[in-house]
Amino acid sequence: MSMFRKLQALEAEGRPVRVGLIGAGKFGSMYLAQARRTPGVHLTAIADLSPDNARRSLARVGWPAEAFAATSFETAASTGSTFVTEDSAALIASPFVDLVIDATGHPAAGVRHVLAACEHRKHIVMVNVEADVLAGPMLARKAAEAGIVYSMASGDQPALIAELVDWARCSGFEVVCAGKGTKYLPQYHQSTPDTVWSHYGFTPEQLASGDFNPKMFNSFLDGTKSALEMAAVSNACGLLPPRDGLLFPACGADDLQTLLRPVSDGGVLERKGTVEVVSSVERDGRPVFRDLRWGVFVVIEGETPYVRDCFRQYGLLTDQSGRYAATYKPYHLIGLELGVSVASIATRGEPTGATRAWSADVVAVAKRDLVAGETLDGEGGFTVYGKLVPADVSSRLDAVPIGLAHGMALTGAVGEGEVVRWSDVSYDGQDETIVLRKAMERDFAPSRAG
Repeated sequence: MSMFRKLQALEAEGRPVRVGLIGAGKFGSMYLAQARRTPGVHLTAIADLSPDNARRSLARVGWPAEAFAATSFETAASTGSTFVTEDSAALIASPFVDLVIDATGHPAAGVRHVLAACEHRKHIVMVNVEADVLAGPMLARKAAEAGIVYSMASGDQPALIAELVDWARCSGFEVVCAGKGTKYLPQYHQSTPDTVWSHYGFTPEQLASGDFNPKMFNSFLDGTKSALEMAAVSNACGLLPPRDGLLFPACGADDLQTLLRPVSDGGVLERKGTVEVVSSVERDGRPVFRDLRWGVFVVIEGETPYVRDCFRQYGLLTDQSGRYAATYKPYHLIGLELGVSVASIATRGEPTGATRAWSADVVAVAKRDLVAGETLDGEGGFTVYGKLVPADVSSRLDAVPIGLAHGMALTGAVGEGEVVRWSDVSYDGQDETIVLRKAMERDFAPSRAG
């Protein structure tokens, strides 16, 4: 039976899965736009640091005021309405919530939410890729020990890539490369929240809508978000990142199988079984033909002449040898698709992608020359961006992960383009998130990553 049919059955039986959403920003708002249209799902509560902002988001996506007028979790559960609060801890602890969605994008908050979900035995969907990359293997282990589902968020590119990888492997194909598209130029690494909008072309009316956070959007532009998402894919799918960061080659949908193959076969990859991000613009700024800016892809290998013949017979584009082929999805709808994760957990007890090892990390790199005494401002900010590297490289460098590079004061200078190391910053060694991260590094050392 399909997941939708099972959701319909839950609705008919009066047993909807009761969902709590933490964070009503862009991703959360997109989920809210669809949540009331899905049978078998009751959005019991929303927690946001600004409840008024959450209410404005609800109104903006079309909810009538009476639909979010509940004054408590219990009232929401009994009336089918939604309770808006600022207390995420109470939401997770509520007996009227079965499944939690973390859409905050804040690493430390995400860690706290997962640990609380484990304590209260609530399934959790992690839109918060920042927290997942920071300590995902440890969080996934704790979730498994607690008997809850810890899942990537469908609609976000990592989960969609993991789905393509799973399709390829279940079909018997070796995965040569998997990844996504974005708009990238090398100079974007120096972008700041003050310069970000000039690269996007949004209108003043769009920016005034309340959906657009300059720091978040800058993290997409400066390469940090791409690094985080590819680290999540690496850690979930057993694929490795390039040794010295993503290449971001300019590439359209028709050329994936030609460009994203090993160097020994005429491509740009240092090995098979890797992740990569392709740019929608050439290095001189010209648009790429049939770009995949919003899409995801997987490159596969046909290992026998018979399979390569089948590629050709059924119209799959291949490289000249016929050995490498690619398939892709040209778009992703982020929060609009998040209901798939909710449905998968509610009806099958399965995640839509989940971390299983520490294969890749995202380290903080200086955007400019930084001096002692400066305070790092984290993902999408003015001081650092995130670079994807293998976990063993991060360990060897003793690098500060981008998810913790916020609010730390530098104890020495760090030159532009240099990795920020733990010896370069002052920090609280008793901080819960730092303690968990250090434990994850010990327990999931690269030599033991599976």
